[in-house]
Amino acid sequence: MTTVVQTTVVKNGGLIVPTITENIKQEENIQNTIDDQLIAWVLDVDRRMVLTESMKKHTILKASFIAQETNRSVQNISHALKEFKDQGFVMCINPEKSTWKRYTVTDNGRKLLEKLDSIRIYPN
Repeated sequence: MTTVVQTTVVKNGGLIVPTITENIKQEENIQNTIDDQLIAWVLDVDRRMVLTESMKKHTILKASFIAQETNRSVQNISHALKEFKDQGFVMCINPEKSTWKRYTVTDNGRKLLEKLDSIRIYPN
């Protein structure tokens, strides 16, 4: 979304000072770059795509269940869950356990899924 605001460049002692609109555009460009990098990060490794599909279907995520459902190894899915946890897309709901951990999707994880849906990564 682009915010439209009347812009004027203010000269201050010969220096061009960015206006509020220019700052907003820069922030939007930075956010778009971050979004693009994030999408590329997810698409770069197949296990991440597999995990995003499971995130769309289930409220509670468990590596062994996802592995069985997708014919992947538990280690492969556990690695993806750790990556997503480190990025803040899922949260472990029983961190005191060393095995059989369960995860839930965070607000940032839901935003990630919305972003992926908005660019039509998934078939309808």
